[in-house]
Amino acid sequence: MQYHFITIEGNIGAGKTTLAHLLNKHYNARLILEEFADNPFLPKFYENPQQYAFPLELFFMAERYKQLKDLLHTKDLFNSVTISDYLFTKCLLFAKVNLPVDEFRLYQRLFDIIHQQLIQPDLLIYLHAPVQKLQANIRKRNRSYEQQIPDDYLFSIQETYTHYIKQHNIKTLFVDTSNADFLGNPEHLRVITAALEKEYPDGQHYLTLP
Repeated sequence: MQYHFITIEGNIGAGKTTLAHLLNKHYNARLILEEFADNPFLPKFYENPQQYAFPLELFFMAERYKQLKDLLHTKDLFNSVTISDYLFTKCLLFAKVNLPVDEFRLYQRLFDIIHQQLIQPDLLIYLHAPVQKLQANIRKRNRSYEQQIPDDYLFSIQETYTHYIKQHNIKTLFVDTSNADFLGNPEHLRVITAALEKEYPDGQHYLTLP
């Protein structure tokens, strides 16, 4: 195994947590899952984005920082691999989409102070799915506050992610998940684990599932 800290990212409904659980089981890894359900502003944000975007993003950033700082600075003698279903930088990316310019500038100043204190992943797995697939997954998992997410919001998130990754030349495995079924098709997971046996240079590397 070439990588000790792997982060899985993607749009809302891309399958991040599902893949994180499967890789955790495969590698007997330590698992870091985003605790989104604890954010009291999330349902309110989907009802009134302008009013609740700033407290929503501040709460997420504080919780993600605390979780990553506590876990990644504690040595785990029994697990050599850590799998996370979010990248801390997603704080900045979602804030860029959700906040007006002045609030985003303030948010970015706070983010820059916090971000430099965290360990960065050895490899990012980015799950890329078309918006139609994302919406199908969102309907399937049936979280009430997510059911009215518009397509253009998902497009904005997708474009913000891909632009950031390419701009910063992050070591990323782009996985086309248009037809992904990690739970129902063991071959899809096998393709991912086989790819993780390879060593990649910085930049983007593309993987298509059969």
